[in-house]
Amino acid sequence: MTVVTETPKLVTIFGGSGFLGRHVVRALAKRGYRIRVATRRPDLAGHLQPLGNVGQIQAVQANVRVRWSVDRAVEGADHVINLVGILYESGRQTFNNVQDFGARAVAEAARAQKAGLTHGSALGTNLESESSYAQTKARGERAVQETVEDAVIFRPSIVFGPEDGFFNRFADMARFSPALPLIGGGHTRFQPVFVGDVAEAFARSVDGNVERGGTYELGGPRVLTFRACIEEMLEVIDRKRVLVSIPWWAASIQGSILGLLPKPLLTRDQVVLLQHDNIVSAEAEKQGRTLQGLGIQPQSIASILPSYLWRYRPAGQFTRKTEA
Repeated sequence: MTVVTETPKLVTIFGGSGFLGRHVVRALAKRGYRIRVATRRPDLAGHLQPLGNVGQIQAVQANVRVRWSVDRAVEGADHVINLVGILYESGRQTFNNVQDFGARAVAEAARAQKAGLTHGSALGTNLESESSYAQTKARGERAVQETVEDAVIFRPSIVFGPEDGFFNRFADMARFSPALPLIGGGHTRFQPVFVGDVAEAFARSVDGNVERGGTYELGGPRVLTFRACIEEMLEVIDRKRVLVSIPWWAASIQGSILGLLPKPLLTRDQVVLLQHDNIVSAEAEKQGRTLQGLGIQPQSIASILPSYLWRYRPAGQFTRKTEA
């Protein structure tokens, strides 16, 4: 008797070696999918191999700016995920090339293969925004919707987790600096969302358990100001620091100067972004286009931050919390 086994579906992930990407890879690997990670530097994607079985995860060279490499990476795929995005421009890695042209290239390649498409965007996208980041993210969404009508788009708020670039950065600064900056006074509101919850949403989209053609806004259970985020981080790492308010005009000047560095801590474009809240809209909540609407209970920063920020405490994991 011949036993016929069905070959697991193949998912191509652009940006799969990044912060969010590795968690999406893990979620898909647990489900048994074959995973092709399309990245500019496959030699730097070795950390993904232990997330799956032998041969389950394969890294291939691709650059969303180079169309033929995108087509090659998508060839034979059943589903495509695009997680590529940048926070600052560097050389040919411009917002327009990566987040607009790149998004269209991935969408067109997915359409040619008749593969499903899930696109990673961000809250705050706006075609009329003064921020190049937000504007090109919005143009990328439009390109995806025009190319693949049933594509799923996810817009997360600030994403936190073990390798995040927000809480880790400020916690590291707190180890050496007696003061931490609050851009614009720290009044901007965020809805921090756990990377594992966002990854689960992407995995459910691949499973086919997310309504196609929708745009979903992903946020955590609490809305916090910039100041509140920093204060909670300081409490977790058991350090007391002075919080210094930086006026918008001063932050803009700092961003213009720091933006000239190879890996800037702050850019003028990021200052523009920080002038607008980054939270889930009331409309999305009403229509169920949220994590809760997808059946995912979002985890709070209070339950997750201690699991990875402990290394920034004065004595690491052996630090005894001081009484308030």
